[in-house]
Amino acid sequence: MIYLPVIGAVALASGLILERLVLKKKKMDIKLYQTASFLAIVIVMLPLIYFFWGLDSAAFTPWNIFIFALVVLFSIIANLFTFYSMKWEKVSNLEPAKVLEPLFVILLAIIFSFFTFGLYERNLNIILPAIIAALALVFSHVKKHHLDFNKYFLAAIAGSFFFGLELVISRLILNYYSPMTFYLFRSLAIFLISLIIFQPKFSKIDKTSKWHILITGAIWVLYRTIMYYGYLNLGVVFTTLIFMLGPVFVFAFARIFLKEKLTWRNILAVCVVVGCVAYAVLA
Repeated sequence: MIYLPVIGAVALASGLILERLVLKKKKMDIKLYQTASFLAIVIVMLPLIYFFWGLDSAAFTPWNIFIFALVVLFSIIANLFTFYSMKWEKVSNLEPAKVLEPLFVILLAIIFSFFTFGLYERNLNIILPAIIAALALVFSHVKKHHLDFNKYFLAAIAGSFFFGLELVISRLILNYYSPMTFYLFRSLAIFLISLIIFQPKFSKIDKTSKWHILITGAIWVLYRTIMYYGYLNLGVVFTTLIFMLGPVFVFAFARIFLKEKLTWRNILAVCVVVGCVAYAVLA
């Protein structure tokens, strides 16, 4: 079961690289991409949901519907910030901001643990390595004694925060769904809202990009399903720490497929992250 988050981390890295390949095209608007990507996610899940359906009637209480609405709202905001940053900045440069997402998840989970019972764990053997790993990845972005906080980097930080907030509050209602059912409902809601608000023209997407978006959609289905499964069976904090291996794979894939150069700081950060994850797993 522990190996599933590692698979999810690989899926995360692969999805980010494919998204960057599509988003950097001049004709690809972030609003169009958001709508198309969630349509792809829904299409991928439709033939699978028959086998993985799971829904409790408690999901439809007013309070749980309100929480679900917050999940959708924060997801839309997070995706727009993230897509904006990825369209104009290199993936490897954004990773220190992206890796703040698991840090936000862990800190928010600790806060929420004081107001709920049994949904969020508090374990210093996991929290401390996660903080060290996140700081190491932020350090990898240091250039000439300063952090390069341009507007794309700040947008990526905002996206990470809202993703973290979305994931933590998702745990409040996740028991009432199967992981794939929850992701289907979430993605379908985001698609419909984006379609109504943005009214994108899908004809602007070239054939190659359509296939890339569909493949990326399948990757995100795998990634999120594993993450939700981990939340339910391994705990939010532990699953999040294992997923911090994602940036390690992002650095590697960015070097191999996007030909982006890695600095010694990137390499050092990778070593620290791997060490922190190993410590948390073996502790």
